[in-house]
Amino acid sequence: MTLDSEKTIPDDLIEARRQAMSAFAQAQPKELSTGLSDTPGSGNWSYVRKPEIGMIMTRGRIGGSGAPFNIGEVTVTRCAVVIGTGETGHATVMGRDREKAQLAALADALWQNPETRPVVEARIVGPIVARLAADDARMRDETDATKVDFYTMARGED
Repeated sequence: MTLDSEKTIPDDLIEARRQAMSAFAQAQPKELSTGLSDTPGSGNWSYVRKPEIGMIMTRGRIGGSGAPFNIGEVTVTRCAVVIGTGETGHATVMGRDREKAQLAALADALWQNPETRPVVEARIVGPIVARLAADDARMRDETDATKVDFYTMARGED
């Protein structure tokens, strides 16, 4: 898969990059800035596209399998950066947070570099995925606590 004219991502890493980019997009800005603070190469970057705020149309399906339909527009911020070793990072995040879009794009670029990928995985992706899993578990527990089990008793006609 070619991302730009100079760098390519091997096919076996495409799914891993999708998961990393998903983590970057769902991260809190503080998680990204903390994780990037001591990461090698995080200080040597420049904009390809400064953070821009716009809107995209979201689509949905009834039951997840029906015909697609337009739900409405969502505000997003996108950004692209290039690091000193030539990798270009891209990010699109929901909302109007320019800093988060820039940090996510920088994290993506550093993730693409084989030398800094393990550091990004350990300092950023891993903790974010763990937090998201804990949030999901907590939400499931809270939901299960309000669950009502309905059952039917057979009445005997004595």
